[in-house]
Amino acid sequence: MEYVSTRGSAPALDFEGVTLAGLASDGGLYLPREWPQFTEAEIAALAGLPYAELAARVMQPFVGDSLAPERLRELCGEAYARFSHKAVTPLVQLDERQWLLELFHGPTLAFKDVALQLLGLLFEEFLGRRGASLTIVGATSGDTGSAAIDAVAGREGVEIFMLHPKGRVSDVQRRQMTTVLAPNVHNIAIDGSFDDAQAMVKRMFADPALTGRLSLGAVNSINWARLMAQVVYYFAAALQLGAPARKVAFSVPTGNFGDVFAGYVAAQMGLPIERLVVATNVNDILHRALRDGDYSAGTVTPTAAPSMDIQVSSNFERLLFDAGGCDGAALAEQMRGFERSRAMRLTNAQREGAGGLFVSARADQDDTAQAMRWAWEKCCQTIDPHTAIGIHATRLQDLPPEIPVVTLATAHPAKFGDAVERATGSRPPLPSRVGDLFAREERMVELPGDYEAVTAHIASHATPR
Repeated sequence: MEYVSTRGSAPALDFEGVTLAGLASDGGLYLPREWPQFTEAEIAALAGLPYAELAARVMQPFVGDSLAPERLRELCGEAYARFSHKAVTPLVQLDERQWLLELFHGPTLAFKDVALQLLGLLFEEFLGRRGASLTIVGATSGDTGSAAIDAVAGREGVEIFMLHPKGRVSDVQRRQMTTVLAPNVHNIAIDGSFDDAQAMVKRMFADPALTGRLSLGAVNSINWARLMAQVVYYFAAALQLGAPARKVAFSVPTGNFGDVFAGYVAAQMGLPIERLVVATNVNDILHRALRDGDYSAGTVTPTAAPSMDIQVSSNFERLLFDAGGCDGAALAEQMRGFERSRAMRLTNAQREGAGGLFVSARADQDDTAQAMRWAWEKCCQTIDPHTAIGIHATRLQDLPPEIPVVTLATAHPAKFGDAVERATGSRPPLPSRVGDLFAREERMVELPGDYEAVTAHIASHATPR
């Protein structure tokens, strides 16, 4: 399997190469040159497999010759052995047609664990082959940071520097990052928003002064291997609900577009997905882009769903490339214009390519709270604010009655206990596997939202290549 950049001028790489590279050298994101295709019979044959085996089967075409099938199965088995539910991503029925896909049974209680537990093992595998080291730099709006840190803490050949916006993640999210005291883990709280942190990280990958000294890698969903692992749970849910004989719709709370783009990939592979509902909060750049073709960034508004407080959705570039005709040169020019003005219009081809599968909806704070109350009072389910935004979007859809709708439950409600308690009157307890989180020592540095200050800190603490 060969991978190409969305901006057309970076060298093509194999799976091992894109896993270690993260962002392409031309500033683009990697995608497979062509989508692997599963027949209906091949999809039907996946029904009933344990999650780790299903993951290995779905991902093998993307991995190609970089890992033997038996080694990929071993790594999947190891990655998902730490999940607290045997199904890894179990389905829970809400009513006669609505379902929740619980993605929070990993060690840090968020959907990011599903991909990052595997990605940490892939880093160690590929770096060990090369006798090399990797400096991971990442930005988090909450859950990516804790999941990535848990996945790589103590692993050979890897160190991680994770940026988060100071005061804009929940206490649980922050502590899940800052209480990991492994020597290869470095937490940086910056003044500013997630978008500011993410822009710094993308700039670092294009900064020769830094890349000449350090071998940089990525754990954000700009890394193809992470996004690839998220494709699996779409197959898992759809198979349980009757695929390939029956179509399924998914509602996905999203900020950076990676989780819902994984659903798009599953559809390109042949999974019968009726609709992908892009659920946003008031930071609604994706809703405006899909509804009106207006991809323009505003000011980030802090909400009770901080992982979605994003105005620049990195993975949307992958959809614009694939749905718009795979013209890397044209997209590079389009993205350069956006980076200058923070605004652009989608082309007709991009809108038409996205419109066949995607719809979108927006939830404000009241909508979010009402959805949490509805799940609590009508379905006896406690959900977090991000999942509530997905539920709100689900309930707005007019789909054929025979189509089941699965909302992705992206985080354990206890990660956002204050918001859940305000909406429902009941505070969800932290699972016992989190242990004494609030009694542990924290370690992080606080830096201004200044690129030079942050890169100077990383350069002075990282291991040179």
